[in-house]
Amino acid sequence: MESFKDGAETTEQPLDMKPLLSLAPMFPAPAGYDIATQSGDPPLVYVTPIFRSCPSSERPMPSSEQPRPAEPASFARPSPVSSVPLKAIPISAAFRKPRRKDESSDEDYDPFCKKRKTSTLKRTTKKVQLAGDSNAVNVKQRPIRRSLSKELAGWPSSADSPRESVEATMIMFDSLRRRMLQLDEKEDAGKRADLKAGALMMQNNLRINSLKKMGPVPGVEIGDIFFFRFEMCTVGLHAQSMAGIDYMSSKHAGKDVSLAVSIISSGGYENAEDDTDTLVYTGQGGNSRYKEKHDQKPERGNLALMNSTKRKNQIRVVRGVQDPFCNSGKIYIYDGLYRIEDSWMDMAKNGFNVFKYKLRREPGQPDGISVWKMTEKWKANPVTRGRFITLDLSSEIENQPVCVVNDVDNEKGPSHFEYVTGVKYLRPLSRKKPLQNCKCPSVCLPGDPNCSCMKQNGGDLPYSSSGVLVKHVPILYECSSDCHCSQDCRNRVAQKGVKLNFEVFWTGDRGWGLRSWDPIRAGTFVCEYAGEVIDETNMNTDVEEHEYTFRTSCPGDKVLRWNLGAELLEEKSTDATAESFRQLPIIMSAKDAGNVARFLNHSCSPNLLWQAVQYDHGDDSYPHIMFFAMKHIPPMTELTYDYGARGAPPGIKGKFPQACKLNACLCGSTNCRGSF
Repeated sequence: MESFKDGAETTEQPLDMKPLLSLAPMFPAPAGYDIATQSGDPPLVYVTPIFRSCPSSERPMPSSEQPRPAEPASFARPSPVSSVPLKAIPISAAFRKPRRKDESSDEDYDPFCKKRKTSTLKRTTKKVQLAGDSNAVNVKQRPIRRSLSKELAGWPSSADSPRESVEATMIMFDSLRRRMLQLDEKEDAGKRADLKAGALMMQNNLRINSLKKMGPVPGVEIGDIFFFRFEMCTVGLHAQSMAGIDYMSSKHAGKDVSLAVSIISSGGYENAEDDTDTLVYTGQGGNSRYKEKHDQKPERGNLALMNSTKRKNQIRVVRGVQDPFCNSGKIYIYDGLYRIEDSWMDMAKNGFNVFKYKLRREPGQPDGISVWKMTEKWKANPVTRGRFITLDLSSEIENQPVCVVNDVDNEKGPSHFEYVTGVKYLRPLSRKKPLQNCKCPSVCLPGDPNCSCMKQNGGDLPYSSSGVLVKHVPILYECSSDCHCSQDCRNRVAQKGVKLNFEVFWTGDRGWGLRSWDPIRAGTFVCEYAGEVIDETNMNTDVEEHEYTFRTSCPGDKVLRWNLGAELLEEKSTDATAESFRQLPIIMSAKDAGNVARFLNHSCSPNLLWQAVQYDHGDDSYPHIMFFAMKHIPPMTELTYDYGARGAPPGIKGKFPQACKLNACLCGSTNCRGSF
């Protein structure tokens, strides 16, 4: 066994941190693009001609396309809002997954869990030749239709809290990614929309915490989850989009020393992760699937970890776990700060020498990966939950049992109600025109001009191939029982019911609440608001609104801006406006009959949005109120939505709407309105 410990330097000196210029983070770019990082400034994307037989490192850069330094964004000095549109680049559909064979500590990185079904439709491939290069290959491209501007984006300002800025950045990234993927599928283009969205945000400096630092990252909380590496890049948690070790330079005893600032452990190497407080991490290199395996070398990330073993500096640790809803997908969990307490060299299963580092979690931090492991045990055996009142509130009506727990006091459970999963209504919602049923023989396919369900949804399928909602619209149309497509059609999501493991829990000061044992990805269907539709035309002045009432009031600003990334790619949409949602007056009561949605509490910073969904195409049908995740939601996080303003829906007169009393809001968010 070879140890890296030495006693050459026994006196610890203060660390003088500075960005490591020679080891600046490199981000993957679309085919035909290079990314340069100069002097620690954010990376810029610039177009270079595509040469048939010239390596990218040897391609000449036109003088007119030299990168220009950009102002880095940070909380200490936010970038000023500018009305000048920022550059937008065409994203090549011939986008390929870049790899640096010797640097990736996570060789299995692949954010897409399913292979896209081959379309049977004939599509026309448009050939575009890159200007300025007579030898350029013909590639199919879809140019971005709108330049990105921070003014339009409403980019986080100095008035926003670090947490709000992080959430806004991640919502922006995922909105761009979802819409890019939707457009690419229609044109049969590449599916690496996460890298396209990330490169676009980096190019336009739409990111925060761009300067590397040790320790906590402002606005990023322990337990936060990420579904793509670039999400961590845009918020400054881990600047390397592929490599598992991120590091920076520090001045120590008059010398520049590289120190590790964050690592990602996601199964690419033989790491030991059974203990929630310790991690045995394997260094990088030597395990490439594209060249001969070899001993790891004391360079780059390995050298930084060796130095951190001596200096005992804090290192952010991100742990990758299996996505429970995707066999080949991963979820990255920020597990907090660790320090290296030991290091050595070991022989891997492949017979080559690797570096090993034992890290121990700093005490006194909130729970991270331990919550994940705890909920996994509960899902395998709900009896192990403890302090439960009942193991299934739904009496097996839901696809998954709904546990009721009380970890606070002796409250015995919710008041009696009938558990139902549907909607009861006295009269149908009046329609301007009848709904149509598609004639698709198997499943609805992106870009099919003959799909009537797609036409009703504005020419797009509303969900991605993994069932994620792409955009928030006043009303969404799913395929009905009269449609010819099969039950496997991607346009049948919310109608299939709940897929998550819920628990109803006693909050103590806010009554009963709802949370999930599962991680929830942004855009995922969560639950339907079941109950009885109140006929507002027969409403009298003696009716009182109770706590289990839902109304389609105007969504808050956060909900209305959920589509912002998609709108930046095209002309600004007018679909999801406050007025468009006011035109759908629905009031529902879950007092006597309802489901888990009746336990959703209000928050001024919600993590759910409501979406009207129509899939019963009969003349006597009524829209369903479905809740979707606005952002990634870690397990055991309370699920909330914004109850909205207490104004009267259109067409309702009388005392009832004005008689609503304001309640004191206890959501605890930084921008709490104080009442709802």
